[in-house]
Amino acid sequence: MTAALEITNLQAWYGESHILHNVNLKVQPGEVVTLLGRNGAGRTTTMRAIMGLTGARTGSIKVNGVEAIGLPTHKVAHLGVGYCPEERGIFSSLSTEENLMMPPQLATGEQGMSVAEIYAMFPNLEERKHSQGTRLSGGEQQMLAVARILRTGARLLLLDEISEGLAPVIVQGLARMITTLKAKGYTIVMVEQNFRFAAPLADRFYVMEHGQIVETFAAPELNAKMPLLTELLGV
Repeated sequence: MTAALEITNLQAWYGESHILHNVNLKVQPGEVVTLLGRNGAGRTTTMRAIMGLTGARTGSIKVNGVEAIGLPTHKVAHLGVGYCPEERGIFSSLSTEENLMMPPQLATGEQGMSVAEIYAMFPNLEERKHSQGTRLSGGEQQMLAVARILRTGARLLLLDEISEGLAPVIVQGLARMITTLKAKGYTIVMVEQNFRFAAPLADRFYVMEHGQIVETFAAPELNAKMPLLTELLGV
């Protein structure tokens, strides 16, 4: 089976700063994989490097077997990759529904979710469909940011700290969303500081430190790895 995402010997820089050092990871279709690590470990830079949003990059980034290391960001997206950055980036002057109507369909042959399907998954957004982006709560903005990606037909989702700063009831809703998307066959890579949110959802974990992968393990090994994670992450 061709991996949904395969990264080999990835190095990345911001200007003169060498951030990523020989990062290797593989994500199979339909998997949920979580990148763990302290702030500054290189997790968000890994996400941005996949999308071509860092400075220089070397190594290999394959999306469904297609080499993407030399592609501009919009071409990476058209391979079926959706990136939800920490800052969300919704159009604040547009209504919820106008935000949902903006994204184009990617040329992957995959049909994006309809607005009706989005509202079924996120009832809060239907209730607020006429509200401006600026009037949405943090949780509603996060839902909208993810929902816009689902409209495009992207099947590989890169989600950066989607639970950060949100109320527990909203975080529970996001967990249900990820479970639903996994059941629909989506592939998800998450960067998460909220270990309690990420732990029950992921099939596999990669732990980053100083721009490198220092540990990788599958969900059934989680309990055995807790002493190491406590040491590395302070969880």
